[in-house]
Amino acid sequence: MTSEGLTYAAAGVDTEAGDKAVELMKDAVRRTQGPAVLGGVGGFAGLYDVSAFRDYRKPLLATSTDGVGTKVAIAQALDKHDTIGFDLVGMVVDDIVVVGAKPLFMTDYIATGKVVPERVADIVRGIAQACEVAGTALVGGETAEHPGLLAPDEYDVAGAATGIVEADEVLGPDRVREGDVLIAMGSSGLHSNGYSLVRAVIRHAGWELDRHVEELGRTLGEELLEPTRVYANDVLALAGDGEVRVHAFTHVTGGGLAANLARVLPAGTVATVDRASWEVPAVFRMVRELGGVPRRDLENTLNLGVGMVAVVDAAGADAALRRLEELGVPAWELGRIEAADAAAESAGDLVGGTKGVRGGAVRLVNDYR
Repeated sequence: MTSEGLTYAAAGVDTEAGDKAVELMKDAVRRTQGPAVLGGVGGFAGLYDVSAFRDYRKPLLATSTDGVGTKVAIAQALDKHDTIGFDLVGMVVDDIVVVGAKPLFMTDYIATGKVVPERVADIVRGIAQACEVAGTALVGGETAEHPGLLAPDEYDVAGAATGIVEADEVLGPDRVREGDVLIAMGSSGLHSNGYSLVRAVIRHAGWELDRHVEELGRTLGEELLEPTRVYANDVLALAGDGEVRVHAFTHVTGGGLAANLARVLPAGTVATVDRASWEVPAVFRMVRELGGVPRRDLENTLNLGVGMVAVVDAAGADAALRRLEELGVPAWELGRIEAADAAAESAGDLVGGTKGVRGGAVRLVNDYR
């Protein structure tokens, strides 16, 4: 028996590795922080100066939190960790901008079986780069080492963000009207939802991540790790365009297009979505064919190429499409809002809301191209 007692390091926690990770990431984090962020990296709490908002008439804070799901398993299998941060920021910040809020700051949390400084720094650098794209300060975070709970190479990431919006400028169901037009914004791929289904399909097919897939033009792993498109700045630019008159946005995440769109519609309305208005990207067709996945399951799980939807006044629909083209965001007219009684006899698959929201409904018509 040794005369020395057990140490934290012997229990599997290396605090020096955590300190090294901070040193490797801190420059990337600082680049996200403007003059409103006070203090430096490593404090107990992030401080944000809100005195610039004293002129708001009635400011509301908006907040959201999320993770990236089992997409982290792909990053771990490929040992590539510098893009998963875009998935995290996209899942969190793009929920805030849906109500018209400007995201101010974000924090992150990484739990891992073993702190490998270079790996943790790669993850946080990706988060910081995505925060720069979103115009959001990364003001703090935590890396926790959980030996015995997670394997040495396993980790999970989560984050939370806060934004601000004027009370009388909040976007949502109260603004949506019959005749409004739906403008779809293209996704960059799977984004960060439905990976449990996708991974099950890949296992069922016996495919390896290094397999080159002709239809995708790259390896399977490269496609599955494609970062989530971060819409925040583009969405706020669209909302601020006086020609467009945005009434609502929806972020297409877990639950698919129809269920998430229904969450931002008022009771008594139906959004008719034309499946023939866009071509479903190859990765979604691959999942369907490899797994024999029914269309309803695909639609209820994956974004199928639509990452965000704007509900706009019909008079501003063309202006919305022009603005998004200027911003480099693929966009098209997806459908329209009708009164529920006018849509009652229309053919199509009707979908209600999700997440406990009971508002309008979405009718999907026609077949995909």
